[in-house]
Amino acid sequence: MKHATSPVAQEAVSRILIVDDHPLYSDALEAALDLIYADCDIHKASSLGAALDIIANGFSPELVMFDLKLPDVSGISGFDKLRAQIPGAHILVISSLASVDLVQSLIRQGASGFLPKDASATKLKAVLAEITAGHIYVPEDYRIQGDREGCAPAEKVHPILQELTPQQQKIMKLICRGKPNKQIAYELSLAEATVKAHITALLRRLGARNRTQAVVMVEGAIAAQPGLEPEARAFLNN
Repeated sequence: MKHATSPVAQEAVSRILIVDDHPLYSDALEAALDLIYADCDIHKASSLGAALDIIANGFSPELVMFDLKLPDVSGISGFDKLRAQIPGAHILVISSLASVDLVQSLIRQGASGFLPKDASATKLKAVLAEITAGHIYVPEDYRIQGDREGCAPAEKVHPILQELTPQQQKIMKLICRGKPNKQIAYELSLAEATVKAHITALLRRLGARNRTQAVVMVEGAIAAQPGLEPEARAFLNN
């Protein structure tokens, strides 16, 4: 992960999508972007569904300003859906909801960066210069210790998930998001029978009788983890 320490030249961007359901903030963001990128084509959406419709109708954004708290999505699943539709775009998450774990999850899922909603227009311009140049931006307060020291961060795994193999951890996280076996198999490029075998094994390791009990165990353990704001816990568990 790179964090530029010197000024970065502003890369040209011609197509931007703003996804935010607060009209005043959305308008202010559009005005700021107009000053940063002259003659840029900016589309706005107040929900994930509206954003996906804009993309389906042929608009291909190079840069997306994305608020996690939207009326039609729960958790980072909304980000995942958008990311899947525009894999080549830079997505900067701008949100008032924040925790180190949540921001790190977004970065692992392909976000180009995170910026709190109270950031200034000057800071926004500097961050956009970094991410359009190929860097990933994470504010100092939202970096894990290894990243603060310039090292690639190791993914933090809750103790209850350490009982599982890396593949079982991935499957368990998707189960917690409500994914059926067929969708899990598709997302992880596995045969459905292989997914079923992994689930049987992970249930045995967790001492759970079924998927529902496993979800309750995992979500309960994560919710009890200190340092996570209640709203951020809910986002991480979806």
